[in-house]
Amino acid sequence: MRIRIGVAALLLGVVAAVGVSVAGAPQTQALHDPQIIDVQGYQELVRQNRGKPLLINFWATWCEPCRDEYPMLNELAKEYAPKGLRVVGVNSDQDGDLILMRRFMARYKPVFPNYRKKLGKPEEEAGFNQAVLPDWRGELPATFLYDKDGRLIGHFFGARNRETYEATIRKLLGSDGGSGDAPQTK
Repeated sequence: MRIRIGVAALLLGVVAAVGVSVAGAPQTQALHDPQIIDVQGYQELVRQNRGKPLLINFWATWCEPCRDEYPMLNELAKEYAPKGLRVVGVNSDQDGDLILMRRFMARYKPVFPNYRKKLGKPEEEAGFNQAVLPDWRGELPATFLYDKDGRLIGHFFGARNRETYEATIRKLLGSDGGSGDAPQTK
């Protein structure tokens, strides 16, 4: 009986010591999932960024053109942020794809904030899309360009090359807010 108690006390001491050393070890902070936004959250996001030209890109990990375009958008965000451009990503993955989204973001380490589009019934998602742009049906990738006054002045449906983005960004940065010369292409 004494041997059992002694062994139990020894094991308890080892477990406690390991627990203390693990608890005292520096912990790496886990990446937080992007905040979920609904229509009102999206509109608030646009309002909060007034004063700077804004590029918002909707993407998903299951969308190959989105995955191809994302690293380029990250580079463009690094290059044009000092010139006043604000870039924001909005992820459209289903909840079942969160692990893929986390891995994707950990791999590319975006320099711009990302959010998650609130998913719901098809009519709710259609309402979100129409609040962004009345004729948007949810195609990805989708990029929306806002002038410094928060007015939507252009959009892209589908992937674009770097040259197209750079030309559009230069126009957006040089626009006075009313030129409307950013592309309205689908």
